[in-house]
Amino acid sequence: MSVSAVPPVEAPAEEALRPHAETAYAAELAALAAADDRPRPARWLLSPWAVATYLLGGTLPDGTVVTPKYVGPRRIVEVAVTTLATDRALLLLGVPGTAKTWVSEHLAAAVSGDSTLLVQGTAGTPEEAVRYGWNYARLLAEGPSRGALVPSPVMRAMAEGRTARVEELTRIPADVQDSLITILSEKTLPIPELGEEVQAVRGFNLIATANDRDRGVNELSSALRRRFNTVVLPLPASLEEEVDIVSRRVGELGRSLDLPAVPSGSAEIRRVVTVFRELRDGVTADGRTKVKSPSGSLSTAEAISVVTSGLALAAHFGDGVLRPADVASGLLGAVVRDPAADRLVWQEYLESVVRERDDWKDFYRSCREAAQR
Repeated sequence: MSVSAVPPVEAPAEEALRPHAETAYAAELAALAAADDRPRPARWLLSPWAVATYLLGGTLPDGTVVTPKYVGPRRIVEVAVTTLATDRALLLLGVPGTAKTWVSEHLAAAVSGDSTLLVQGTAGTPEEAVRYGWNYARLLAEGPSRGALVPSPVMRAMAEGRTARVEELTRIPADVQDSLITILSEKTLPIPELGEEVQAVRGFNLIATANDRDRGVNELSSALRRRFNTVVLPLPASLEEEVDIVSRRVGELGRSLDLPAVPSGSAEIRRVVTVFRELRDGVTADGRTKVKSPSGSLSTAEAISVVTSGLALAAHFGDGVLRPADVASGLLGAVVRDPAADRLVWQEYLESVVRERDDWKDFYRSCREAAQR
C-alpha cells in the first residue's frame, strides 16, 4: 500500500472549523516564549515550565492570561512534560473522554510548534503509516530512491527533531505497533531498500494515546510498553471540575460555530454533567441512592457533545437560551446505547432520581417527552 504525498490544503486561520492548537493559541505561545527565560531542551520552543503553564493556565508577568487547556492534577502534566524531555516516549492512558487527544495535541504544539505529525490508529493502519511508504509511479520509473520514498509523520519528526503523535495505539495491529520498537529504543529507522537509515535528531520524541477499555483489542507487547512512560489521565475528580471542563470546551466550540454564549446554558450544563456522573458512578451525588449504570462510557467528551448539540438547537430553532428540551434528545442518545437494557436504566433513573428533585421538574418533563418519541 502506498502513502499519498498530496500536500495538505490549509484554510485561512479564521475559516478553519477547528484550527490546530499552534494556530488557535498562537498568541499565548508567543507570549510564553517571550517571557520564558528558563532552560529549554534542544529544539523545544518553550521550557518544560512554560509548556506546563501553557497546559494548566496562568498569568504572565506582562499580564497575559494563559487559558487552561487541561483541568486536572498539576503533577500529571509535569510528569508528562518531563517525560518528553527524556529519551522515553509518552503514553497517555485513560478511559474515553479524559482528554488524551487534547493533551497530546497541546503538548506537541507547545514543545515543537507542530501538532500535525500524526498517525491515527485504526484496525487498518498499515506499517507504512508508522515507517515510510513509496510513490509507486516514481518507484517504477526510478527504482528505490530517496525521491520515491514517502516519509511517515514519525520519520519526519525524527529527521526534524519534533514531536510525533500516535492516536489510539491499541487499535493498531500488533505487528504494526512493534515497528515502533526500533524507533523508540535505537532512535533510528532503517530503510533496507536503500541501505540507509534515518537517525532521530535531538528534540524528537513521541506521544501515544490509548483507551484502557481497549484492553484485549491489540495489547501492547511488553517490549513496546517498556519503551513508554505511561501517564494515566483520570476522570474529573469533582462535579465542579467537570462542569468547568465542559463549559470551557463548549464555549470554544460554540465560538467557532457562532453559537450562543455558554452562560446562557450554565444550569443545563450542570444538570447534564450531574446526570453523567451519577449514572457513571452508580450512585447519586448525595450518596443516598444507588442507580444502575448504562453500557456507554458517559465521558466528559460526550457531555460536551450533548451540550454543543443543545446549543445548536437553541440557536437555530429556539430563542438562543439553552433549555432542558434542547439537551434532552442528545442526553437520551448518549445514555441509551443498548435499546433494550439502557432504556430501562434511563427510565428507572428518571423516575427514581430526576422526578424527585423539585428544581428539575422541567428537565424531567423534557426527558420524558424525548424518551416517548
